Amino acid sequence: MNKKVRVRFAPSPTGGLHLGGVRTVLFNYLFAKKHGGDFILRIEDTDQTRFVPGAEEYIFQTLEWCGLIPDESPKHGGPHAPYRQSERKAMYMQYAEQLVQAGYAYYAFDTPEELEAMRNDFKTAENPSPQYNQFIREKMRNSLTLGEEEVTRLISEGMPFVIRIKMPAGETVSFTDMIRGEVSFQTDQVDDKVLLKADGMPTYHLAVVVDDYLMKISHAFRGEEWLPSAPVHILLWKYLGWENEMPEWAHLPLILKPDGNGKLSKRDGDRLGFPVFAMDWTDPKTNETTIGFRERGFLPEAFVNLLAMLGWNDGTDQEIFTITELIEKFSMDRVHKGGAKFDYEKAKWYNHEWIKQSDATKLAPFVQQILAANNIDVTDSNILHHVIDLVKERCTLLSDFTAQSRFFFQSPTQIDIDAIKPKWDEKKNLFFTELIRAYELSTLWEASDLEKEFKELAAANQLKPGELMLPFRIMLVGGKFGPGVFDIAALIGKIETVARIKHTLGLLS
Repeated sequence: MNKKVRVRFAPSPTGGLHLGGVRTVLFNYLFAKKHGGDFILRIEDTDQTRFVPGAEEYIFQTLEWCGLIPDESPKHGGPHAPYRQSERKAMYMQYAEQLVQAGYAYYAFDTPEELEAMRNDFKTAENPSPQYNQFIREKMRNSLTLGEEEVTRLISEGMPFVIRIKMPAGETVSFTDMIRGEVSFQTDQVDDKVLLKADGMPTYHLAVVVDDYLMKISHAFRGEEWLPSAPVHILLWKYLGWENEMPEWAHLPLILKPDGNGKLSKRDGDRLGFPVFAMDWTDPKTNETTIGFRERGFLPEAFVNLLAMLGWNDGTDQEIFTITELIEKFSMDRVHKGGAKFDYEKAKWYNHEWIKQSDATKLAPFVQQILAANNIDVTDSNILHHVIDLVKERCTLLSDFTAQSRFFFQSPTQIDIDAIKPKWDEKKNLFFTELIRAYELSTLWEASDLEKEFKELAAANQLKPGELMLPFRIMLVGGKFGPGVFDIAALIGKIETVARIKHTLGLLS
């Protein structure tokens, strides 16, 4: 690559960050880091009517949690500041005016009422929703149909206007997409998009081209839903005289519903019971909270890993990748053209694999936070690390650590007596009474010693250890789960082990 790689993610601060948005960040980030380039975060807040308080800070927190930190942004600064479009408002007007003067754009004075009338008056069976295009513009109030004097008068009187691109007739606009190859559009099928609104704010179409040019963006990766806007953007690059500076483009495949039928939405997540946002998002208008992957119990590394595999692979069977491996192996030519179905069970599988291969030191802060939220007080970090190593294989989500480790720190409040009763008899009662005495006198308290003592006592009482293990587990844990029962006893200590056996014997008698 001849010029320095500079990529950008340009979200609108309108709400929570969908996993499709985070995947766009990830692909931008991986590409930049692989080629020694820069990753820029630009906030596209030109539509002030859709601005939501807190959404911008949420975007920063999400990227921080994922470990995808921008090189330049409103928060991190950089040589092309400001990185919020609302703060760049003054610079867009000159480019819009330049397009008008060159005959590539025009002033449109139509009121909302006139636009509504247009949509009704020109409606036909073949064209149920007419657009402001090369045919309709001849019938509307704009600088193409009004005289020059009239246009000057209206502007001087402060008449509100927008600036629209003048789409040419009968042209083919083509470009090479890094994923899709050659893509072509007919200009007759594209309407005259608004470039500058009546409040002086640019629309996405103008702002994205101006900002990409001024910020020296080399590659623009965005979702395939933006493909229909490509001809407008290509023409703007050409009309502004920047054609040779235009970035290479890639339109990323959609993330689809689990059944493959359409784009995955927040509503689908609500309906099917899984998150589609990276982190919890509380809508300030409705106060409604949408749960995120972080709060559901995903490790950031697992979340990033599963996103990378939605529409990309390295051509091998490898599925678990660290961020370093992803940077090393990522390439745009391995991104699929077709949409990727989202499978929540598979997402949980990634998380389980990451929990299993993470060491206790890494997991401890997450687990401690989850236990604290469930009123489980952990004072000894050594014990916590030991517990994590014992139970992590059983945890698919970080939230599973609560049920899988609570009994190490608190006596179980519920004992599944019904699982013990059917096979309970006096011989077993006697065995556990003797076990209490043996354990109370024991000077050694390692799992292997406790197991040896247990089995010797079982043999002396002519009982099979297998028949006694389940009652012992339920006494210590409360139910039929958990790691090795002697590991549990060793960790909770002599006093607690004996107390739990006594408590259950009391319930059984």
